[in-house]
Amino acid sequence: MIQIDDVTLHLGDLRDVLPTLPENSVDYVCTDPPYGINFMGRGWDHAVPGPEYWEAVLRVCKPGAMMLAFGGTRTYHRLTCAIEDAGWTICDCLMWLYGSGMSKSGDIGKMIDKSKGAVREVVGTKIGQPGYSLANGPTNKIYGDLNNPEAECAITAPATPEAAKWTGWATVLKPAWEPIVLAMKPRDGTIVHNALTWGVAGMNIDASRIPLDGTENLQAVQNGNIYGGDGIYGVAKPHYSPTTYKPNGRWPANLLLDEETAAQLDAQTGILKSGTNCVRRKEGHFLEHGGLGKAGDVQTTYGDSGGASRFFYCSKASKKERGPGNDHTTVKPPTLMEYLLGLLSTPNGGVILDPFMGSGSTLVAARRLGRKCIGIELDPHNYEIAVQRVHGAD
Repeated sequence: MIQIDDVTLHLGDLRDVLPTLPENSVDYVCTDPPYGINFMGRGWDHAVPGPEYWEAVLRVCKPGAMMLAFGGTRTYHRLTCAIEDAGWTICDCLMWLYGSGMSKSGDIGKMIDKSKGAVREVVGTKIGQPGYSLANGPTNKIYGDLNNPEAECAITAPATPEAAKWTGWATVLKPAWEPIVLAMKPRDGTIVHNALTWGVAGMNIDASRIPLDGTENLQAVQNGNIYGGDGIYGVAKPHYSPTTYKPNGRWPANLLLDEETAAQLDAQTGILKSGTNCVRRKEGHFLEHGGLGKAGDVQTTYGDSGGASRFFYCSKASKKERGPGNDHTTVKPPTLMEYLLGLLSTPNGGVILDPFMGSGSTLVAARRLGRKCIGIELDPHNYEIAVQRVHGAD
């Protein structure tokens, strides 16, 4: 065990470490467990953690404690079932979208040539194109380990008629999002009782609001011209609107974007103007409230302004954020983890647990925020990386 300020790092199996911690001592959990897809041949990713792991986590958490756990698109169902079977309540599924994923599938045409022992002619190279270089590891938003970059970046021509027929076929799509299960340990009585007794209840919405897009939008909110917390057309009826605006920002969504995805969405959808993209009518007494429309109607504006930045977004972990010698293949951005920790935080900050800390992004975020955090990692190599990263966090 290593202690760095308020961050504690344990090396070992969580099923051995967690029984040494007091029951009901953790306020919330944020973790990135193995996805069970044997990613790039890594031994630690051979299986999705089963219910016994999440039962151990449940014991140390306070009633009402929230948990965010990243999953893989192919195995998320197994993760969710394991967490639910362990006694947690599934609350939601967040989606982290990113535009910089890299396909891990080979070209079927190349596979055919290889199976026949045919030598393909090199006709070009991807090196020098955006996202490709001789660097080993992530570079220019391309993630993954290249054991022989020059050879793997070579552009080759089919050597057999069969390979030519199947050139351009592959078995998987480019990864562009990861699900994050939001779960809760069953509460002790009502939400109010749980909050007052255990100091844990719900999520810190106001601290996680997404800033409004510019001064004009903010003034519209303050003047009551946007359908939301301050009414529409000067009429204060906030309960009509599904979107709540406040000067400190929008209600956080269960969709998280990186900058590249945000830019792609902006390019496709354009910039939406608040309160103008969709107007629907519902039964009610709209005229009685000073609105325009036929009697018996309530005009409800489903609007939001700005582009994709009206959702939280952050970039993938940069080379600097990863730290020297960090060859972990699925490093999460500390900025993303900081946001998620803020969302789950309690009024006094709370004690965080990451039972699958990997290279330590959750712990780096916790130290930056000045929070108490406990991390557990089974792999000695990843553990050493996490220790170095937490030491360098500021």
